[in-house]
Amino acid sequence: MSEPVTREATRRRLTAKQADTVDRLGRSAVEVLSREGFAGLTIRMVAAEAGVGAATAYTYFSSKEHLVAEVFWRRLATTPAPSNDAPDATDRVVAVLRHIALLLANEPELAGAVTSALLGKDPDVEHLRLRIGAEINRRLTAALGPDADPELVDSLELLYAGALVRAGIGHASYQQIADVLERSARLLLS
Repeated sequence: MSEPVTREATRRRLTAKQADTVDRLGRSAVEVLSREGFAGLTIRMVAAEAGVGAATAYTYFSSKEHLVAEVFWRRLATTPAPSNDAPDATDRVVAVLRHIALLLANEPELAGAVTSALLGKDPDVEHLRLRIGAEINRRLTAALGPDADPELVDSLELLYAGALVRAGIGHASYQQIADVLERSARLLLS
């Protein structure tokens, strides 16, 4: 992971040792999710898997929703955006949307958990939703270029959010959703 993300969490700046603990908790959360699903996930279970005390885990994460949202935020923030050198803005936007849609495609339990977690009311989740939204907005704006219409960016964000919720509730696979996003974005941008 890149230095800025590993040293920063929703609640505070982290030392190297704390960043390592947060990383271990994130990796353990993915492991527990793969076995137990989101309904079975608990902070205590994740802490035990990571080899840390539950009290320590709760100093970093206020809820399982917060933990899962943080895992997604870190994945998004540490995964570089697709190359922005295609001559056509539509192709650049499609590349961004497909990239984000497929970020968790091979981890269905995590993907479903992220959908549930991001809909939570936990203030730490709300903070992460804003950061995730700002990053997606930044990537779409960059793909559209310097004269990006903010209303078009808003429409693309809504398209993405709706598609990911649809995938998260099991109406389609993430690969199918990436294909739908591509078709829909091309219609919107034509």
